[in-house]
Amino acid sequence: MINITLPDGSVRQYEKGTTAMQIAQSISEGLARNVLAAEVNGEVWDSARAIETDASVKLLTWNDDKGKNTFWHSSAHLLAEALEALYPGIKFGIGPAIETGFYYDVDFGDREFSSDDFKQIEDKMIELAKQKEVFERKAVSKADALAYFEDKGDEYKLDLIKDLEDGKITFYTQGNFTDLCRGPHIPNTSFIKAVKLTNVAGAYWRGDETRKQLTRIYGVTFPKASELTEYLKFIEEAKKRDHRKLGKELELFAFSEKVGMGLPLWLPKGTALRQKLQDFLQRAQIKAGYEPVVTPHIGHKQLYITSGHYEKYGADSFQPIKTPVDGEEFLLKPMNCPHHCEIYKVKPRSYKDLPVRFAEFGTVYRYEQSGELHGLTRVRGFTQDDAHLFCRPDQVKDEFKKVIDLVLYVFKALGFDNFTAQVSLRDPENKSKYIGSDENWALAEAAIIESAAEKGLPTVVELGEAAFYGPKLDFMVKDALGRKWQLGTIQVDYNLPERFELEYTGSDNQKHRPVMIHRAPFGSLERFVAVLIEHCGGQFPLWLAPEQFIVLPVSEKYEEYAQKVLESLNNSDIRGLIDLRDEKVGRKIRDAEVKKMPYMVIVGEKEMESGTISVRKHGGVDLGSISPDEFKDLLIKEITV
Repeated sequence: MINITLPDGSVRQYEKGTTAMQIAQSISEGLARNVLAAEVNGEVWDSARAIETDASVKLLTWNDDKGKNTFWHSSAHLLAEALEALYPGIKFGIGPAIETGFYYDVDFGDREFSSDDFKQIEDKMIELAKQKEVFERKAVSKADALAYFEDKGDEYKLDLIKDLEDGKITFYTQGNFTDLCRGPHIPNTSFIKAVKLTNVAGAYWRGDETRKQLTRIYGVTFPKASELTEYLKFIEEAKKRDHRKLGKELELFAFSEKVGMGLPLWLPKGTALRQKLQDFLQRAQIKAGYEPVVTPHIGHKQLYITSGHYEKYGADSFQPIKTPVDGEEFLLKPMNCPHHCEIYKVKPRSYKDLPVRFAEFGTVYRYEQSGELHGLTRVRGFTQDDAHLFCRPDQVKDEFKKVIDLVLYVFKALGFDNFTAQVSLRDPENKSKYIGSDENWALAEAAIIESAAEKGLPTVVELGEAAFYGPKLDFMVKDALGRKWQLGTIQVDYNLPERFELEYTGSDNQKHRPVMIHRAPFGSLERFVAVLIEHCGGQFPLWLAPEQFIVLPVSEKYEEYAQKVLESLNNSDIRGLIDLRDEKVGRKIRDAEVKKMPYMVIVGEKEMESGTISVRKHGGVDLGSISPDEFKDLLIKEITV
């Protein structure tokens, strides 16, 4: 017999070789019908895989993220099976689950493929799903795995197998389709009741632009047809809020092929929005004891060799800039922290000087693959609201908690109320990805975990998500549509102070090493603005809106009065403009609604004679006739709140 510990702490005994599905059946047939997979000692397994030793077991359903992940990975296999049935001889790359569904990279050879083919594939997937095909796991030797895909003629699978360790290779088969896969998978295909293919794009094999471009087919599936219906409604709303669409309509930013892919151009209204965000945070930072600094857009290659960035990211970044001096090379700045380390070293520091807090809205450059670029959320040049705190070891927790307070202040001001703090730690199984000693990592990780706990933050722990130089606390924010975004990050770093030989003189008159805290409440202004646009659908909080009102004269006769109203309001530090186009007022109102103008001020004969204005709020709310001073007070009150 083996002991199985369930999530509620209860322990049940079962025969050796019992499966998670059998455990579910012993609890409830209803539960068993919904089990997709199981977490066994922290690892996700097929529900039909035998458990041979004592274990902690969590049964996973559609309501668990890891259950959804298994469901969607199995759906990728179902997509591949349908594609192979419809397009014999095609070849497959990888087919992982992603946050909202799955994709599969496919080589169609000389065949043409487009979204026009989606319906036929979706129908085939449903047809196969109804056959209740079981996902069968089989361990294979490396030689047999290579032989299978050599015989099939699939060079992409052969390329993957070359990197795998013999004795740890598994195949999964459902119906007539066999794939190289670690698993796990759902019990059978009948769990998949609704299918929607969502997009088709190009993707270079293994992300290498020198290799063949495959066709990446995205999809999503559900255990109920009604959930697909809800999802499609969600997609329609997301399209309306797409920051790329709204950014163009609201004249916030643009891109130019002549300037370069992934390099945004901020238009006047977008610049005003961005500047308001920057001013807002800068005021809060100065109040919290930060000192503004400015560093160059480039740095000597040796700077990034010292920091470790060149070793980790040099091959994938913009290539070095050569100068007329033989052998001298510079890099576009990928990070601000090495520059701030050098600022710290400008003069001797005493323990009484610490903490030192340097803040910079610093623009950095990273070469992203062209296929990965996406509006403002994935760009090649972006501005971080970066700051680096240099403190004594005994100050780390207090400083870390103060930064948490600053991040929460930013989120509250911008309406991000739904978030989780993710404690991102290093992967204990792959320490070669990181720099620094085990001792320093243990200290840094403990500081983050304890600080988050003392602030009462809801947290999740993710292994392998740390920066290469230290663990971090990432803020995962849910927007108005329930989508999760990583905004804001705080990192504890014992390693860069060592690499740059940073010092301070302690109370014992000896030299000591400071600890460094990296933090960025916005993360990057570009990504933050993108998320903010989609979160509020382009209807920014009044204090942040580039233009807070627009004056709409009913006809040319009232333009002079409209100008006086505008000047009166603008003199009160309220931002607005006037629409002097030769259009009917109804058209002007409709256009102002499309532009998400917070308030419309309408003036005609009645308003001019009485010295009043008619006010309309975005969304069609009529506030009636009031004086300009009353309107001014209304706006100031809303801005202050």
